[in-house]
Amino acid sequence: MIIKPKVRGFICITAHPEGCAAHVQEQIDFVRSQAPLRNGPRKVLVIGASTGYGLAARIAAAFGGKAATVGVFFERPSTNGRCASAGWYNSAAFEKKARREGLYVKSINGDAFSNPVKERVIRVLKNELGPLDLVIYSLAAPRRVHSETGLLHKSVLKPIGESFSGPTVDTDRGIIKDIHLPPASKREIGDTVAVMGGEDWEMWMNQLGEAGLLGEGCRSVAFSYIGPKQTWPIYKRGTIGRAKHDLAKAAQRIDASLKTTGGGAFISVNKAVVTQASAANPNLPHYISILYKIMKNKGLHEGCIEQLYRLYATQMYNDSGTSLDETGQVRLDDWEMKPEVQNAVAMLWKQVTNENFQDITDYAGYKAEFLKLFGFGIPGVDYGAPCDPEVDF
Repeated sequence: MIIKPKVRGFICITAHPEGCAAHVQEQIDFVRSQAPLRNGPRKVLVIGASTGYGLAARIAAAFGGKAATVGVFFERPSTNGRCASAGWYNSAAFEKKARREGLYVKSINGDAFSNPVKERVIRVLKNELGPLDLVIYSLAAPRRVHSETGLLHKSVLKPIGESFSGPTVDTDRGIIKDIHLPPASKREIGDTVAVMGGEDWEMWMNQLGEAGLLGEGCRSVAFSYIGPKQTWPIYKRGTIGRAKHDLAKAAQRIDASLKTTGGGAFISVNKAVVTQASAANPNLPHYISILYKIMKNKGLHEGCIEQLYRLYATQMYNDSGTSLDETGQVRLDDWEMKPEVQNAVAMLWKQVTNENFQDITDYAGYKAEFLKLFGFGIPGVDYGAPCDPEVDF
């Protein structure tokens, strides 16, 4: 069948298997163009491994340091001639390419919040790989069925304490429009923390530790974002910010536990990039379109794979150690938050109108990166040729 992009709001409901494979190859090629990771991780578990930062973390570890990787994700395979999800195609392509390199690779598709999936991962590690030296936690899920209580929690992107009104990008029509969001209820705040906070990360680490699968010197990393003041009402000061605060508290407890065996845990605060998660945030597409224009002009632009390679090469597996800020976090958003970048963003933000938006920002770059998430717009892929949507691991 011939597969074309079908965008509905902040999601594309189709994905191209050959395009997703080419996108994975682009990331592999970048890692191969860099210096190999010296003393990098050897046995890595990535929880949330199929898209965005989680996929990049897996690619950088495998192709930068020849690590054995286990990836956990919840993706949709192709059924009845329909497309699989982009994450399914990404993971299938990664497995195929990693095996060609002679690398150990194992992928587990299922609900990472559930005990059965945790138990399955533990069995695989005990039987095939042994204790880990790196655990990446990169879940960005809209909902969670709590493994202990059975309660369903749904995350929301809302402000706390007061309503928010501001600009967003209508990606269907390519225009700026105003949005109004009411403040989150106490229940919505609690649910968002339950989904996006640190409890499940701790559950994973506790169960892996009890099973003897956290090796000496094991490290663990989760990802977060802070951003500039323009994004704070929904992000830092909103429901997702409350969840990220909870995630940071969990990092401190996990760090204390891992330090007893020479390891540690921390949050990596990454830059704003185009991912399925950021596309769902009402004011990030507008901000990212402006940010990309500035950072590309200054030669500072990075995507997920550049960020993750830099995390490994300059912060985790180098001779000078990990540089933490006053809150104990790694700041991979350092280039984004440079005063000269943020001052330029603020100036351009004031100039943007519906009439000039597509001309003076990098909305075209944002849209191109968004479509690449689903395997579209990749050079060298013949999108006019029929392809088989059914791809197996």
